[in-house]
Amino acid sequence: MKALLVAMLPLLASTPALADDYFGFQSPTGNIHCAMYTFDGRTEARCDLRSYTPTYTKRPAGCEQDWGMAFGVGAAGKGELLCVGDTVRDPGNPVLPYGEAVSLGGISCVSSKTGMTCTNAEGRGFSVAKAKQKLF
Repeated sequence: MKALLVAMLPLLASTPALADDYFGFQSPTGNIHCAMYTFDGRTEARCDLRSYTPTYTKRPAGCEQDWGMAFGVGAAGKGELLCVGDTVRDPGNPVLPYGEAVSLGGISCVSSKTGMTCTNAEGRGFSVAKAKQKLF
């Protein structure tokens, strides 16, 4: 049992909290890594950029951690620039091919040659790419 727990520690450390449902994926270039998860009854999508030209240059209010490279959206409400102390980047994440989509709890993320777009049922979310990031 102890060996199993030790083997699972890297996986648990790479997931936000201990999500009920969690899956990660990345763009074909490997520059964008995303995760969709349900935790404590809330579903969210998050994407982190490895390399980017920042579109947003003002630090979020009260943020004392990393920012500018992580974006998120919940099942309701608009997309957000996140203030984070972790990452969803994982070289083991499966590739989401261009033109393909994944969904969880009313949120869909679509991979395209121009980046990754994640949208909730309200039509709110974010689009991220190396050259530009957009919240809506």
